[in-house]
Amino acid sequence: MSDLYDFSGKALGGENLELKTFRGKVVLVVNTASECGFTPQYAGLEALNQKYRARGLEVLGFPCNQFGAQEPGEAAEIGAFCRKNYGVSFRMFDKIEVNGPGAHPLYQWLTQAAPGILGTEAIKWNFTKFLIGRDGKVVKRYAPKTEPGTIEGDIDALLAG
Repeated sequence: MSDLYDFSGKALGGENLELKTFRGKVVLVVNTASECGFTPQYAGLEALNQKYRARGLEVLGFPCNQFGAQEPGEAAEIGAFCRKNYGVSFRMFDKIEVNGPGAHPLYQWLTQAAPGILGTEAIKWNFTKFLIGRDGKVVKRYAPKTEPGTIEGDIDALLAG
């Protein structure tokens, strides 16, 4: 697999969505969880979505229960939680694994394309973020503690370019 457009995912509503749908967009991919210390980042992700969507940003949330069992809910619960508590309107996918032999192929590609600190490929925790350019290639990986608002400059630059 060579770029984002080679993958697909199951949306929270159950439909399969090919990521080539986002061709030509700047995409922010995030593994999320509803019961994590970083969960309030949903608000920042939604703010980015609201501010930049019209210019070509797509935020894609991939719930994951691999870190401290902090995403125990099923698809309907996850969606309801995100809408009710954070007004999330960006695209959310069904729960996946991001590490190990069961890792979703998208995350296998992301972690190889943009390793973390010291070259480690594993996702360390919820809310690891990957910024992808209009060409479908990974531009940058951000740590879970990186607040969404702090990457606005990178997003703006990609949207302008």
